Amino acid sequence: MKQATARVISNKCILPSGPHRTGKALASNLMQLYCPEIAQKAKPGQFIMVRCGDEIILPRPFSIHSATVDDIALFFAVINCGKGSQWLSMRQDNETVEIFGPSLGNGFLINPRTKNLLLVAGGMGLAPLCFLAQQAIREKRSVTLLLGAAIGPLYTERPENLLPPGIKLITATEEKYDKADYHGLITDLVPDYTNWADQVFACGPVGMYRAMAQIPELESKQVQISLEVRMGCGRGICYSCTIKTKQGLKKICQDGPVFNLDDIPWDELTDIV
Repeated sequence: MKQATARVISNKCILPSGPHRTGKALASNLMQLYCPEIAQKAKPGQFIMVRCGDEIILPRPFSIHSATVDDIALFFAVINCGKGSQWLSMRQDNETVEIFGPSLGNGFLINPRTKNLLLVAGGMGLAPLCFLAQQAIREKRSVTLLLGAAIGPLYTERPENLLPPGIKLITATEEKYDKADYHGLITDLVPDYTNWADQVFACGPVGMYRAMAQIPELESKQVQISLEVRMGCGRGICYSCTIKTKQGLKKICQDGPVFNLDDIPWDELTDIV
């Protein structure tokens, strides 16, 4: 784990406001940070902790959306009740941000024999899956992304800088929207792709995971999911992100945030964000 002072390369609002499970999202930002010491070691599914100004005591966790040799990108919702995300959204080019990572948490693992990856994203769950897709495409694997949102046009009109080229994208919105590929829950589409997929990876709200756990076609598949939760320290010291699994109590920041879908007793888990 490293502490670093990252320089803001760019910080843009790229998607409009809309609903978010923790409150109304004012916008969604894509922030590019120059921090080679972090970028060169980051792995898909890991996160960094960001110190969001002097008035906010605890750092905030953010998934790594993509990475190059020199920089990383963060894709995050700016929430009306979220002081950390609002502070981060106001950072200007060439300002600095204090972060630590990237060896925070266990990330996604692609089986060496996997050829076809099915990614399932609920809203802002797109963030860590983009980094995974970036790696998979670089390794000449095929990637299909099922991307769901409550309403359009959130996440359903593909901005060129949000996803790497080469992904097959299918979108769904719960509210009928002409530019979406499907009207309904994104989990409705999962059975259509299970025969094709060698592995399944997902990031989204707990309700989406509960629905996936009930899909018979996934019972024989290796399904990895990323859990999002409020964290106090990000290093396993404070125990604030502890959850119950079938193997006992686990800390999301240290043992996760990536778990196997069937490791979690979903009927006993309350919404954790």
